[in-house]
Amino acid sequence: MTAILEVRDLRAGYGASVILDGLSFRMEAESVAVVGRNGMGKTTLCDTLVGFLPASGGEVRVTGRRVDGLTPEKAATTGIAYVPQGRRLFPSLTVDEHLTMLARRARGRRWTPDAVYELFPRLAQRRRQGGAELSGGEQQMLAVGRALLLNTPLIVMDEPSEGLAPTIVDVLVDVVHRLVSEGVAVLVVEQNLRAAVRLANRQLVMVSGRLEAEFTGEELLVRPDLQRQYLGVGSTAAPYKDGEPA
Repeated sequence: MTAILEVRDLRAGYGASVILDGLSFRMEAESVAVVGRNGMGKTTLCDTLVGFLPASGGEVRVTGRRVDGLTPEKAATTGIAYVPQGRRLFPSLTVDEHLTMLARRARGRRWTPDAVYELFPRLAQRRRQGGAELSGGEQQMLAVGRALLLNTPLIVMDEPSEGLAPTIVDVLVDVVHRLVSEGVAVLVVEQNLRAAVRLANRQLVMVSGRLEAEFTGEELLVRPDLQRQYLGVGSTAAPYKDGEPA
């Protein structure tokens, strides 16, 4: 079966500095989290997958088609939508204007502006407000809604829980699981372990630009030794024991 996302020996960096050093993994219609300490290359992975940073080696395929080397615009039309860290909204554009920019591309497909408003009723209430007038949670809803309008088989989210209240994280978790149930692959890069294991049970641990290990969310939650070894005590979440914070 053709994977939705297949990464083979991916390499990338900045000038002579190698950041990604031979990553390989694949995804079906599932949610997968990439976790690790700061500076391990997680955001560089996002930037390379979506075309902001060119790969220096390896391949990225979405539903069998190569996307490495494409611009972000071409990567989006080929099958990758991106929810960036910091949301990157236009402060002066209203919620409705953000969504209607992509309405033509969404016409007749699963996700339209109306479907986004149905998914996020709060955005419907704030549709005439500018991006700068929204709360952090509302901005994240809009960033996710904008990505949904691309109707891609793969969505990449960089630090989606950053700065969000627990109730908004709950909404985000529900949305990710709903997308997976509809056949979409969701790759989540997260620094927050609590959020990562709720968003995805499959956890890929990145160390110095390599995928060092793979665990289930349950394994990471009950193994403080793994948290100390791969994530750093206190860098993502307090150690867990028997599913509860120690």
